[in-house]
Amino acid sequence: MQRPITGYHLDEENHWVAELSCGHFQHVRHNPPWQERFWVTTEAGRISRLGFLLNCKKCEVGAPPDGAA
Repeated sequence: MQRPITGYHLDEENHWVAELSCGHFQHVRHNPPWQERFWVTTEAGRISRLGFLLNCKKCEVGAPPDGAA
């Protein structure tokens, strides 16, 4: 299911994590050559992708929102 990015945070290893509108989190790493996401390396780049749709596999399996008790 496609969900828009609503924000970001850093995980405990300082990797960027997208916060999706559904309440799930998804890593958005720039890790060439496997993942080319130059936009994640700058604040302006991350802001430019707010609203960008990512496929949320957690929604597909009916997982509760991340951080839910």
